[in-house]
Amino acid sequence: MPIFATGAAPTRSELIDHLVRTRIAGDVATPRENNLSHYRKLANGDRHYWLGLELGDRWADEQDVLAVMAERCGVVDDPDFRTGQDTIDPELTVGALDRAAAELRKAAEGGQRVLFATGHPGALLDMHGALASALHSAGCDIVRVPLGTYADDGVIVQFGGVAAYERGASLWHTHSPKPMREVLDGLVRTEQPLPDLVVADHGWAGCAAQRGIPAVGFADCNDPALFLGEAEDTLSVAVPLDDHVVDPRFYEPMTAYLLEAAGLSGFNGDVTA
Repeated sequence: MPIFATGAAPTRSELIDHLVRTRIAGDVATPRENNLSHYRKLANGDRHYWLGLELGDRWADEQDVLAVMAERCGVVDDPDFRTGQDTIDPELTVGALDRAAAELRKAAEGGQRVLFATGHPGALLDMHGALASALHSAGCDIVRVPLGTYADDGVIVQFGGVAAYERGASLWHTHSPKPMREVLDGLVRTEQPLPDLVVADHGWAGCAAQRGIPAVGFADCNDPALFLGEAEDTLSVAVPLDDHVVDPRFYEPMTAYLLEAAGLSGFNGDVTA
């Protein structure tokens, strides 16, 4: 399974082939049953699936959720398709990457203050870290989380400028919006400015967007909330992808494409400098 040389940006068609080959898009691992279960729970008001957004009763019809997911993520739009293989449209993934690149380019041109965070440290930490490094080298201020920021019985830590949730000396996968809420509240308490842009996933992205901060969020086809947030113009960009494939190196070509599209491929550096 070929991987592009580190830092080499694929063309659009090459990236689409890679996304399908590695199942970041195309026929993804998440089954239809799981997708529909999450759409139903969100529609029924289970806030765990709202990812920090305030959706009210606007999405109380599961079929409305499915329609948005078909449009923005590329899942099968047939409501009678209940079991089997579901999909993410790689064209939609790359289109969203282009929109995300525009947000990164704007941040770089304006020297913005940017916060990176991930609820998927086992898969997306390196991607977020590469973006943070490039923006730092381009002149952005990468937000540092106030020391002693706690949430959900754990602590918020940072690696290469990327915030993540740690508990019991291990990094954890989390959908919770509470870590981002505590980070933002901590910045206010310590009289630091809030970010101009958040690049994240799960509840990290949803919470920031709900607070009115422009946010780019990466989301799987079983995490509909961020796509609903984008549909309502609360979230700036929702990028559809399988957010935990078997090897995090599979995201390297996508990261290189994103940096190239943002005009950041020539930048690198230490975000803690």
